[in-house]
Amino acid sequence: MSDPSDRRMLEALVCPVTHAVLSYDAEKQELVSKAARLAFPIRDGIPVMLVSEARQLD
Repeated sequence: MSDPSDRRMLEALVCPVTHAVLSYDAEKQELVSKAARLAFPIRDGIPVMLVSEARQLD
């Protein structure tokens, strides 16, 4: 996710549950919704924005 256009795409995404802004965790390759307490995976450069695929945050 080092391409600037990839970064802009990520910044345009919002949480599908709360519609809040997501933060990008480069180390874990996840988009994090602090409001919903969910982390959405990024697989092969593609964000998976399905609640059923999200990891619950502690």
